[in-house]
Amino acid sequence: MWTMQAVELFRFGADAGPAAGGTGGMLIQLIPFLAIFAIFYFLLIMPMRKRQKKHLEMVSKLVKGDRVITSGGLFGTVISTEEDRIVVRIAEPKVDVQIARSAVAGLAKDAATVNLTPAE
Repeated sequence: MWTMQAVELFRFGADAGPAAGGTGGMLIQLIPFLAIFAIFYFLLIMPMRKRQKKHLEMVSKLVKGDRVITSGGLFGTVISTEEDRIVVRIAEPKVDVQIARSAVAGLAKDAATVNLTPAE
């Protein structure tokens, strides 16, 4: 019964015309959208930007000898760096590949224990 009264209240409230404040009614309607945007910003956008900034800083500081893992899952050691790419040694003897700096997923501190020599 009370749900029918609520529906009637909303229906007649919508037919009542503009609020006395005019733009005040529109501002009240925008509040839920602004709240949703704020929630998305603080829960999704801001942490993603922090991670991206941290990743860019890490990639810019790569030097010869760093152990890295690529976004493709390859472990390797940085042999040389250039402006937009790096050369990574992925196996011995001298299997080097050039990859884009953006393809580095992160430093592989645990990769020191990985054996890079092929199993026979």
